[in-house]
Amino acid sequence: MTSTPTLDTWLEQERIVRKRLDAGAGPGVASVHQIAGKTGLEVMQALLSGELPYASIAKTLDFLLLEVGPGTAVFQGSPGPAHLNPLGTVHGGWFATLLDSALGCAVHTMMPPGRSYTTADLSVKLVKSLTSKVQRVRAIGTVVHCGRQLATAEARLVGPDGTLYAHASTACLVFEMPSPST
Repeated sequence: MTSTPTLDTWLEQERIVRKRLDAGAGPGVASVHQIAGKTGLEVMQALLSGELPYASIAKTLDFLLLEVGPGTAVFQGSPGPAHLNPLGTVHGGWFATLLDSALGCAVHTMMPPGRSYTTADLSVKLVKSLTSKVQRVRAIGTVVHCGRQLATAEARLVGPDGTLYAHASTACLVFEMPSPST
C-alpha cells in the first residue's frame, strides 16, 4: 500500500505526539490534585503535552489523542490483528472505544474548573467494515451542546482518504466534582 499525502501527514503528526507522550508522564491516572483548578481544556492540553498521564486503554487498543480545542478532540488509531473479530474485521468495541474517547474528551474541553461529566448514552453506527489493511483512522469529536447538567456531542470515524467507517453521538451528565482534600 502506498502512502497518500494525508496518511503521511497523519503518521508524522502521530510520531511527534507519541514522542512527546513517551517522554512525559506515560499511561496512568491523574490525581485530583493534578487537575484541581484546571479547566477541562487545560487538563486535555496537559494530557497531550505529556504533563499528565494518558489513559492506559489508549496503549492497549493502539490509539492516541492527537488534537484538542474548545469543544473538539481528535484521536487516531491503528486497527490491528489484535482488534479483529472472528470474521476478520475490526471488532465493534474498538470502533466504539475510539469514538467514545473523542466524544468524551470533546465534552471534557468544555468543563470549567470543578466540573466533570460522565457518559449517560452512547450511540454508535458502523457504516463500513474496517480491516487491519487500513493503517489509520481518526475519530473526530465535536460538542453540539454543553449546558450546566447535560452535554451532547457527535463524532465521525474516518480514514485518511475521507472514507466514513462509523459515526456516533453521546449525551453526558455534567456534575460538580468533589473538592480535593488538603
